Amino acid sequence: MKAMTQMMTVAAATLLLMACGNNDSTSEVSGMTLTQAVNENPARDPENLKRDVYRNPIETLTFFDVQPDMTVVEIWPGGGWYTEILAPYLKEQGQLYAAHFPQSETRDFYVNSRKKFVERVASDEAFGAIQVTEFAPSENSAIAPAGSVDRILTFRNLHNWYMGGGNQALEGAFATFYTALKPGGILGVVDHRLPEQRPVTEQDSSGYMKASIAIAAAQAAGFVLVAESDINANPEDTAAHPRGVWSLPPTLSLGEQDRARYQAIGESDRFTLKFKKPETSS
Repeated sequence: MKAMTQMMTVAAATLLLMACGNNDSTSEVSGMTLTQAVNENPARDPENLKRDVYRNPIETLTFFDVQPDMTVVEIWPGGGWYTEILAPYLKEQGQLYAAHFPQSETRDFYVNSRKKFVERVASDEAFGAIQVTEFAPSENSAIAPAGSVDRILTFRNLHNWYMGGGNQALEGAFATFYTALKPGGILGVVDHRLPEQRPVTEQDSSGYMKASIAIAAAQAAGFVLVAESDINANPEDTAAHPRGVWSLPPTLSLGEQDRARYQAIGESDRFTLKFKKPETSS
């Protein structure tokens, strides 16, 4: 990575959280602090809690400086792993947009995932204030009103867009994010990391992405890279598995084959990137 890029470790992010104290000090006005939204939140599925050790939600959201009074867009929330945290955290003062799969999508997985999510928003009080929109990387998606968003967050999605549409899909995605963000707004990106020395063709099917590819696509859209973090790094992951990233937990696509070995590795090595839309952007 370029020397000018600020590197933050888990320890650094944790120190930032402790030093600022903003998330816990806002409890009287926000209703739920970030720590409470992660650790004391009845809306969270117990199975999701088990993955905190790999997904590091407190450190990650602190690194992206997500505050309870912000307007936030979560891209492709899937079943709502991060939504379970963001929804109660933002409920009192902020606004959460969940830009889910497009309604025009006809494939069963996408249709069923969106349907289940929409039903949960309608029935779960913790999800009640969410605005469900849609996103497709190849379209000019209205994920939120233009220029209205403080934070856009996308977790482990870039590889899907790249495998489906290559660099053109990435260009479309980052252009959409740029349009929705306010000047000065932050885009947070997490994805499975492909080592830089590996052939770029491995991105076509492995589920891993080079951080340099993500950075270049964001910068081409006008974003400035503010910082990188190793919060979600896993040095045990070589990114060289028979069925790509899906060989690892939680998917374990090889079944019982080498299961203990993959469980010992844990979830994937991930890059965590923080981009900013310039203040002077029109």
